[in-house]
Amino acid sequence: MIKIPFLALLLAPTLAWSASDFEETKSQAENGEVRAQTTLAIMYNKGEGVSQDYAEAIRWYSKAAAQGSAAAQYNLGLLYYEGKGVPKNFAEAIKWYGLAANQGLVGAQYNLGAIYENGEGVTPDQAKAAEWYGKAAAQGDVDAQYNLGSMYETGQGVAENKAKALQWFLKAAAQGDAEAQTQATKLSREIKDQKK
Repeated sequence: MIKIPFLALLLAPTLAWSASDFEETKSQAENGEVRAQTTLAIMYNKGEGVSQDYAEAIRWYSKAAAQGSAAAQYNLGLLYYEGKGVPKNFAEAIKWYGLAANQGLVGAQYNLGAIYENGEGVTPDQAKAAEWYGKAAAQGDVDAQYNLGSMYETGQGVAENKAKALQWFLKAAAQGDAEAQTQATKLSREIKDQKK
C-alpha cells in the first residue's frame, strides 16, 4: 500500500500579515528580492494580508522561480498540479517540481515519485517513482521511506529485496509511522521464517 502524495504548500513562517506587511513585502518583491517575491506569492495564494488572487500568486511565484527559488518552483508546480489559477497541467507541474527536486527539495522529490508511480500526466514509470522516492527517503521523508519499502517488498520499480524493504520500513517506523511498524513486523517474521 503506497501513501498519498505530499501536496502541502510550502509556506513562509505564517504570521498574521497586515496591510503594512503586504506593502513592505511588495516593495521588496518589486525590487527583485527573491524571498520577498516568494512570500508575496504565498500571501496572494493564501489570501493573507491581501485578497486571495491566484493570478498574482502565479506571477510572483514565476518571478521567484526564475531566480531559482526552490520553494517558488515547488509552489508553482503545486498550483499547476491542482489547477488553481491555471488550468490543471501535469506537464507544467512536473517541470516545476523537477526544478525544485533537483535542488534537493524533499516535497518535490516525493511528489514526482507519486506522479510517476500513478501515471499522472505521464506513462507510469515505477523505476522513476522509486528513484524520486529514494531521494526523498534519503532526506528522511517518512512517507517516501514507507513507499520505497513497499516497492522493495514487491519488486515494483526496483529489484525485490526484502532486506532493503525492511530497512526502509524500520526508518519510517522510527519516525512514528504505525503502518510502517506493522509492515516491518510482518516482514521481519517472513524473513525469519525463510531462514529456517
